[in-house]
Amino acid sequence: MSKFTRYAALLAGAFAIAMFGAVAPAAAQDNKMRVMVDWSPHGMHAGLHLAKQKGWFQEAGLDVEVLDGKGSTATIQQAGAGQIDVGFAQLAAMAVARSNGVPLTSVACFVRAGDNGVMVPKGAGYKTMKDLEGKRVAYAAASTTGPFMDAFLKASGTSRDKMTLVNVDAASLVNIYTSGNVDAVSSTVAFFLPIVEATRPSEGILWADVGLRLPGYGLIVQQKAVGERAAMLQKFVPVVNRAWSYIFDGHVDEAVDAILKQRPNEKLDPKVLKAQIQLYMPLFATPATKGKPMGWQAEEDWASALKAMEDAGVIKPGSKPADYYTNQFIKG
Repeated sequence: MSKFTRYAALLAGAFAIAMFGAVAPAAAQDNKMRVMVDWSPHGMHAGLHLAKQKGWFQEAGLDVEVLDGKGSTATIQQAGAGQIDVGFAQLAAMAVARSNGVPLTSVACFVRAGDNGVMVPKGAGYKTMKDLEGKRVAYAAASTTGPFMDAFLKASGTSRDKMTLVNVDAASLVNIYTSGNVDAVSSTVAFFLPIVEATRPSEGILWADVGLRLPGYGLIVQQKAVGERAAMLQKFVPVVNRAWSYIFDGHVDEAVDAILKQRPNEKLDPKVLKAQIQLYMPLFATPATKGKPMGWQAEEDWASALKAMEDAGVIKPGSKPADYYTNQFIKG
């Protein structure tokens, strides 16, 4: 069974459950929206929480509910099933679902340079993946990034038979790394580094540094929503873009405060949230999106990402960038 077949089968089963197990459709009114993020609160949710806290959605005539998620794949399932109006998730995972027949598309991409990588301890002398040959590297094979591990290693000039890959549940990545049981860990760098800073100060080796640039966080909707709920999206997407532009204009602390106020019952560390936002910000642009509005997606970037995903065997050959995204709702 090929890597694509295994991964697609897992997704197909999950999406089938979501599609046929839907208990309620997304809100029918154009002003009501259910938006689900990928996980429990972290820095990349700042744009949504800030817009909510500032009342910008309400100003645009929208009644927006921001829901926490249980992983990008779960959020994508909900979007594909029509149980939410908009998903905030990893677009590489959305692309796999789209290739597998789930009718989704991206209406904005924020982490356009990609955020995947491998964390290594500071001062350990690990600068490339070849430096980790003979070492233990933890990763989550069932995560949204797990299927790309071999492609990353190949692009780095090495392979899994030259190191020990330790497959664990995604929720266990922090513990196995901070305990020192592995030498490195594969995850999303900007999310992971601030969490482990206090116990095992680290730095990242980005996948993008070896040419494997996959789209990171963005907004996804059912393809039919691009037409059927265009009026809603024409209001919603610019508000989220406005929030992120405001953050970039020197309002990171205000964004952190918005997350804390929107999620008062969570045990959130403001220092971690701020560091996550600051680490993600340099990943918002690529050479192809330089000078373009917040959230705007380049065909060149999508073409490169789709080729990488085809080479990794996680999407079917022959994909066209236009099947995966639209800039219809990006102003400017």
